[in-house]
Amino acid sequence: MAPTPPGGKRPRASDKRPRDRKTQLAAVAAELFRGRGYHGVGINDIAAAAGITGPALYRHFKDKQAILAHVLRAGLDEVEAATDAASPDGEAPSSDQVDTLLTELAAKSVERRDAAALWRWEGRHLDSETQRDLRERSGAMLATWTKVLLRVRPALPPEDAELLCWAALSVFGSVSVHRTSVPKRRFETLLVDIATRVLDADLPGTGSEGGRDPAPSPAGAAVGGDPTSGGASASAGAAGAAGGEPLPAPSRREQILTEATELFAAHGFSAVSMDDIGRAAGIAGPSVYRHFPSKASLLGAIGRRAGDRLLLAAEDALRSDGAWPALHRLAESYVATLTGQPELLVSFSVDRVHIDERDRPELLRIQREYVSRWVGLLEAARPELDTREAKITVHAALTVANDLTRTRRVNRRPHLPAELVRLMGTVLGEHARERGGAEPAGAADP
Repeated sequence: MAPTPPGGKRPRASDKRPRDRKTQLAAVAAELFRGRGYHGVGINDIAAAAGITGPALYRHFKDKQAILAHVLRAGLDEVEAATDAASPDGEAPSSDQVDTLLTELAAKSVERRDAAALWRWEGRHLDSETQRDLRERSGAMLATWTKVLLRVRPALPPEDAELLCWAALSVFGSVSVHRTSVPKRRFETLLVDIATRVLDADLPGTGSEGGRDPAPSPAGAAVGGDPTSGGASASAGAAGAAGGEPLPAPSRREQILTEATELFAAHGFSAVSMDDIGRAAGIAGPSVYRHFPSKASLLGAIGRRAGDRLLLAAEDALRSDGAWPALHRLAESYVATLTGQPELLVSFSVDRVHIDERDRPELLRIQREYVSRWVGLLEAARPELDTREAKITVHAALTVANDLTRTRRVNRRPHLPAELVRLMGTVLGEHARERGGAEPAGAADP
């Protein structure tokens, strides 16, 4: 037993705080935020999970927002360090260092899936100054990546290089939207393979000299209507006009659902009240409750409607002759739904904690059923992938489309729908096959 220090008291176990206690607390909080959502976690929850009291936690962080900011800054620090390590002289890395950069980024993504998830879903809860700081740092890092790509592909238009770099970033970030895993080395190799294909992609209408011809919208764009039309009601009206007879007016319930979707997409779920929804639908706010008991139930209905659209399109795609044509049609229908109407964007943008607990199992079932259609087709198209690798690849393809649709820097590109379809196919490995290049690495690789 250790002697008591002369003239002092024996130190208590609680006094022996680890020197990296702040990092440990942040890690505990990150896990809770990811599992419950930012609003679903309190300071006392974090303290209890860490084995300390709430007041003790305040010795390290002034509030919950400061903890989230610390987690996100630490994650960005690591990605910046990986980028800097590939360019020790402070210059953009040369072409022979790109593989090293991608390998480092893949390793960080696999190690820190929690940080990527929090930036994707919870970053909006930071104060505006912190958000701006993180955006500026991320933008500077993307600018470095763009310089790298332009050095390797000098004929590529700078705006296309930026798009491809955003897409590659989404590949690494995609690990945060699912929990599927494979052995670490294989996981990293799979991500590097996908990101490399993305950075090497030829966008629709881009030739070897970097010129661009008009690119058509995906063949399935009619599924979602005109992306600028303003939603389902406009599409329905156009369909009625084309048939020569006006369609019946939507039911009050459908009208409320459509208006709520538009408001959530424009202002965010938390900023919209039932009175706002009623006013947009031309009724009093309390009247909305006759059709939906809460905002959360509205959100569940929006998610189910989006899921039904996707599953219907998936059934149509499965009638294609062959796995690759079916995957291509799936990508077309997904992009058309994503860019044509806001249900999917709303579903992806809200905090999971806002979804009614009674709706979560059904929405999760729809999501899993939809993803399984992609996975089954990809396994048929690329038998060298096992089921887990196919799931990871499919989630990467979906995440690229989801992220680029929401990224202001690129989502106003005139040919974005066709570009998203091409990039999704590239992630899956379709265009590497078409060019006759080496088959994407698979499960048999070391």
